[in-house]
Amino acid sequence: MVNFQLIVIGAGLSGSIAAIAAAREGLDVLLVEAGAFPGGSLTMNSVQPMMTFHAGRTQVSLGIAQELVTRLLQSHKSKGHIQDDNTSFTPFDQEALKFELETMLIQSGVHLLYHTVMISVEMVKNRIKQINLCNKSGVHAYHADMLIDATGDADVVAAAGIPFTKGHGSGGPMQPLTLMARFENVNKKKLELYAIAHRDTFPGMEQLDFKRPSIQLQGFVKEVARARHRGEWSIPRDDVLMFESSNPGEFYLNTTRVADHDATNAISLSDAETVGRAQAHELEMFLRKYIPGFEESWLAETGPNIGCRSSRQLVGLYTLTDKDVLAETKFSDAIAYSGYPIDIHENNGYGTDLRGLSWGGYYGIPLRCLLPQSVTNLIVCGRCISATFEAQASMRTTPTVAAIGQAAGVVAFLAASQARAVQRVEAAQVRRYLKKSGAFIV
Repeated sequence: MVNFQLIVIGAGLSGSIAAIAAAREGLDVLLVEAGAFPGGSLTMNSVQPMMTFHAGRTQVSLGIAQELVTRLLQSHKSKGHIQDDNTSFTPFDQEALKFELETMLIQSGVHLLYHTVMISVEMVKNRIKQINLCNKSGVHAYHADMLIDATGDADVVAAAGIPFTKGHGSGGPMQPLTLMARFENVNKKKLELYAIAHRDTFPGMEQLDFKRPSIQLQGFVKEVARARHRGEWSIPRDDVLMFESSNPGEFYLNTTRVADHDATNAISLSDAETVGRAQAHELEMFLRKYIPGFEESWLAETGPNIGCRSSRQLVGLYTLTDKDVLAETKFSDAIAYSGYPIDIHENNGYGTDLRGLSWGGYYGIPLRCLLPQSVTNLIVCGRCISATFEAQASMRTTPTVAAIGQAAGVVAFLAASQARAVQRVEAAQVRRYLKKSGAFIV
């Protein structure tokens, strides 16, 4: 059996930052990833940009996540945080983020194990004693004093028999999946001139600011309606959402919408990939025909994997609710903060349910949301922490889950070094460690 002090399952941004935080405190950490690189939704799903590090003008996600952005800025692979009313968005070069995050992991002393999946866990009373991993070398047993579930889908939670919820209400629909589409050779100037001349096709966008280093556009509703009427648009949404990356002529489109699929079911997830790719092809034809600036562009990449907004959620010591979010609750055991609105993509409709906070407002995420009710050596981080369907639709964004990941790494260190159950780690001590390491704590 292979032994580590901490094993993190999932090298998304939250899991990677958890591993870095714990390793920097001296733990012997193994980071396990099913893919070939870290970054999760930012690299495996091509989500662009990161948003939001801010609430109004206050940066509420700092720490290791900001360290990553700084490295990207220094290598000229990001344009930094771009203010957008109550939030900010942070474009980046996808390949550079893979490299910089991986470099941070290696420099922190984290052991990396790619192309590896968890297949089962073995419990002794209320503790995970063994985790079984499968890769090219076969099936092997691993032991760790502490484990972190950073899978996004709460796979370790499910394997350990820990209670979880899934979907809206009791087993209701989840948010639709989206296959991101990256387009190259977009004529930004032509796109800009068209948008300025057709402001009425961008409802909800109070101003179109093309003076920013990178732009984002949501609209083209008249063009979509025209294409749908002609049978050239079957995607179940009524607008197009696009973001310019840090590279010239490169735009990422968050527009495909695959409803009524389950990211925790292999057959359903496989089918979602095919549906998403068909929608991306349709989107390419639409852009070339209807949107000036895209005539000579091409679809350079999808995915590489379809992106999932929500699936399983831990039932933890506390469940974050939409009331907590909209009331901008500051918990005494808060270990991360977010100013992002409740953002629910309708599963059986064309719209998006957006419920914003006050200007500059933000809420806290309690440490209790990361902790199971009984299993004493497991911490959960990322989008699958304990939250209702509505609250998760706010806290799921990458800067927020990065901050949650840093807290998870600190909790793992304190629990391991003090030989304590994770539920007995003092929140005040976690908050002190986070603040000392540059995280935003109020």
